[in-house]
Amino acid sequence: MAKLATASRFLCPLLFVLLLCPCNAFYLPGTYMHTYAQREEIYAKVNSLTSIETELPFSYYSLPYCQPKGGIKKSAENLGELLMGDQIDNSPYRFRVNVNESLYLCTTNALNEHDVTLLKQRTRDLYQVNMILDNLPVLRYTNQNGAIIQWTGFPVGYTPDGSSDDYIVNHLQFKVLVHEYEGGNVKIIGTGEEGMGVITENDKNTMNGYEIVGFEVVPCSVKRDPDAMSKLNMYDSVDKVNCPLEIERSQPIREQERITFTYEVEFIKSDIKWPSRWDHYLKMEGAKVHWFSIMNSLMVILFLAGIVFVIFLRTVRRDLTRYEELDRESQAQMTEELSGWKLVVGDVFREPTYSKLMCVMVGDGVQILGMAIITIVFAALGFMSPASRGMLLTGMIILYLFLGIIAGYVSVRLWRTIKGTSEGWRSVSWSTACFFPGVSFLVLTILNFMLWTNNSTGALPISLFFAIFALWFCISVPLTLIGGFIGTRAEQIEYPVRTNQIPREIPARKYPSWLLVAGAGTLPFGTLFIELFFILSSIWLGRFYYVFGFLLVVLLLLVVVCAEVSVVLTYMHLCVEDWRWWWKAFFASGSVAVYVFLYSINYLVFDLKSLSGPVSAMLYVGYAFIVSLAIMLATGTIGFLTSFSFVHYLFSSVKID
Repeated sequence: MAKLATASRFLCPLLFVLLLCPCNAFYLPGTYMHTYAQREEIYAKVNSLTSIETELPFSYYSLPYCQPKGGIKKSAENLGELLMGDQIDNSPYRFRVNVNESLYLCTTNALNEHDVTLLKQRTRDLYQVNMILDNLPVLRYTNQNGAIIQWTGFPVGYTPDGSSDDYIVNHLQFKVLVHEYEGGNVKIIGTGEEGMGVITENDKNTMNGYEIVGFEVVPCSVKRDPDAMSKLNMYDSVDKVNCPLEIERSQPIREQERITFTYEVEFIKSDIKWPSRWDHYLKMEGAKVHWFSIMNSLMVILFLAGIVFVIFLRTVRRDLTRYEELDRESQAQMTEELSGWKLVVGDVFREPTYSKLMCVMVGDGVQILGMAIITIVFAALGFMSPASRGMLLTGMIILYLFLGIIAGYVSVRLWRTIKGTSEGWRSVSWSTACFFPGVSFLVLTILNFMLWTNNSTGALPISLFFAIFALWFCISVPLTLIGGFIGTRAEQIEYPVRTNQIPREIPARKYPSWLLVAGAGTLPFGTLFIELFFILSSIWLGRFYYVFGFLLVVLLLLVVVCAEVSVVLTYMHLCVEDWRWWWKAFFASGSVAVYVFLYSINYLVFDLKSLSGPVSAMLYVGYAFIVSLAIMLATGTIGFLTSFSFVHYLFSSVKID
């Protein structure tokens, strides 16, 4: 109490001072705000070329585009960007704040056969050029059947309907939206790639200028006289173009053609403020669909909760009350007449088959589940904005590495509970540290080899492979071993009943019990399949996913449904005198991963019809397998731990000599 009083004596004045400090705004997601002076030069950056048809990213400069005067320079990339295949380079596209101009870039050499083949292939595979200005991806708007569709990036080229010729996009009309910033008493915290920063009253005099709040493009193809254009220097003025042009005035992709690249810039003052500039990118339609998904999940939860309520308050409580009210002689007589879960009291805690594998999978499941919950919570709070490219994946990897200590602790403590001794805990800890990462690393190595053979920027460099190995063996493995050691010192979970030496015979059943277990996965799948569609669309169709609030609610509902499903199925198996509930409790909820994988294949066949080539399909299936395995471990762990607690509570209420 004395320490509490001392702390209060210091905290109260501090809180009083903080309340007196004036502030007008607080903003968390995004990068540190940058203001630009009149006519200040800004250079756009280019990311990897991407396509929804192949899902194989390639370097921007793998095509014969104009290069910067000072040469190609790569931007610093974090771990998440590298794993996603991003390769951000500088570009020759120069912008001078509030200066509208039409500029010449360069004229290429005559295209050879290789250049033409590559350009035609990238055009017909619908590859997009991804350009970035002040950390904003370029937006493009198209009109399809009367609806305005928003895209990020612009195509390498296009093939007109009914034509066998391909045309390259060599003229870009940029529209840059700027907001005039005049300082002010505003506090802004950024979490982007420029790091964290705060703008206060002291900085307002130095921060006056213009903020970039929008970046749009209209791409078109223009055929120019290469001989006349090649006499110009980079950034010389050229005539403006009214896009789109007729086919006769467009630039075809043919051998011996020399392509001239030009662009126009128009600066437009906007009322959009810097904290709101990402709203256009993060706007997702279908909020009603998300709410429908949540309501659907709530109905499933209420249905299962009613079953669990009946099991606990009517069946179990009633049987226990009757059993405890009898004397020993009557209990012995009653036992001969009883059937159901009360008859497996001497076998219910018998060691399951492949007990070591179960401990390893439960430990990995706890690690994955903890990573998912913490990541989604932070994302829902705005700490992992898409403005911070790769931050989400980087955060997930770091969390997974450091949660190895929890995985080691859970797996070894479960091992001690099953075996009654700590002997062999090192082997369990090593297996826990290597099981899921090892399987994932094997699959990713195969996929990476396929990317290498296609010269894709999605292929991980050897240096990154060694870096991931170093993180794995220098952080995750030692922490898992430390967690396992702590698990050997933790108090052992004591079984409430003794296990018989001879296993009880399980009565024959009309249908296999695993059929019921496999069908149980449909209930958890029903809570997440709608959200799964949005996630798959954001990953494979290049859309932004930022409804992490909905995702967090769906995740919590999924946890509840998995727990309820496993408890109900465990009780049903015990009622038919089947004491082998361990693995069935795990897969009752873990079988949802099978339906997730099958749904992913269904999405590939029916929704990703444009995805072409065996390499693209193998990449998709490989990533879907890793995600499904992670879901199985996480959901299976939820079901097993809930069922273990249920069985322990149930039989701890039965007093047997």
